[in-house]
Amino acid sequence: MSGNDIDVALIDPILQEFKEQKGAVIPILQRTQDIYGYLPEDAMQEISKKSGISISQLYGVATFYAQFNLEPRGRHLIQICDGTACHVRGAPKLVEAVEGQYNLEAGGSDPDFQYTLEIVYCLGSCGLAPIALVDGQVYGNTTPDSLVENIKELD
Repeated sequence: MSGNDIDVALIDPILQEFKEQKGAVIPILQRTQDIYGYLPEDAMQEISKKSGISISQLYGVATFYAQFNLEPRGRHLIQICDGTACHVRGAPKLVEAVEGQYNLEAGGSDPDFQYTLEIVYCLGSCGLAPIALVDGQVYGNTTPDSLVENIKELD
């Protein structure tokens, strides 16, 4: 084990379900991530060993698609758009406010894995800039104070 102490036996039903399907790498990884919240190294090794899919192919898919995470994420996902419209309308101040309030850096999680902060580059709602997406909820025309307040209301 890599130190994560995960139960790799949880992957067995997934591999059983897709054992007859060639090219099922994406659904196998999706289901695995659903179980653990990310793709732990031990899980990737177990998938490779039991499915015959090379570890390099698994990591190639996992690193190509943005939907996959190789590191644990926080319980709450905060995504701040820093596309052109959002940037000029104050996205960097949103990032600073969240980083300061929740003890985390963009691209990372707080020590307790309650929050993960990601910078994204277009959520397609430029007219509402700056935009933040918190656990899938869109917050438009947001300010640092309003974003922090919205996040506080999560728990």
